[in-house]
Amino acid sequence: MGEPRSSSSHSSTSEASSITTPPPPPLPPSSSNKTTLLQPSHKKKHKTKVVRVFRSVFRSLPIITPCKFPSMPMGGPDGHHQHYKAINATGNKISGTLFGYRKGRVSLSLQETPKCLPSLVLELSIQTNTLQKEMALGMVRIALECEKRPDKDKTRLMEEPLWTMYCNGKKSGYGVRREATEEDLNVMELLKAVSMGAGVLPGKSENVEGADGELAYMRAHFEHVIGSKDSETLYMLSPEGNCGPELTMFFVRV
Repeated sequence: MGEPRSSSSHSSTSEASSITTPPPPPLPPSSSNKTTLLQPSHKKKHKTKVVRVFRSVFRSLPIITPCKFPSMPMGGPDGHHQHYKAINATGNKISGTLFGYRKGRVSLSLQETPKCLPSLVLELSIQTNTLQKEMALGMVRIALECEKRPDKDKTRLMEEPLWTMYCNGKKSGYGVRREATEEDLNVMELLKAVSMGAGVLPGKSENVEGADGELAYMRAHFEHVIGSKDSETLYMLSPEGNCGPELTMFFVRV
């Protein structure tokens, strides 16, 4: 007589069941592509031209701190005010946001309304502190120029991928059109309820800490005036609407 093996078999079965682990829970859905921003009503599908050579240069995107941009003095020539009021009364008003990290370059996002997805994102080579200094001195004029295209070319002016940039008459590098990044959309989500104003948001840069890691913004209404197929202008509107624009941006083919 051999000993019964039932207890041994039961023991090995219990041991096997004790080390069986349940399947891992399913991963939560990724929120990186979630956005509540709406499609612009006028947005048309088209092939976007992207210039990648400048992409790495702008990835550090540091910017404005408390971002206090001075207002224009209320005084000024009557002719200028009448001209500005005429523009303010007749143009197509859109939402524009300048944003970036404290020590980085500025990006411009244009939206139909603050609740819409960006219709245009431009990365500008001007440093944030430089733009602040220019605006502290008074009105700022930014000109973005590109080469004229043949008459048969139907590329719209705002679809141009690369611009030569001038700030108050001084060449200041380039402007690059690109698709909105996840960080861009996150900024627009956070500012969805803001129509006008300036401030600071927590940045997501892992390489920059402290105040330099904060992402500053300035949002305002812009009057979008189309002069021709080769000329468009953005005029920043003041809250009262009764003084000249602090910032004007010219888009031209030359």
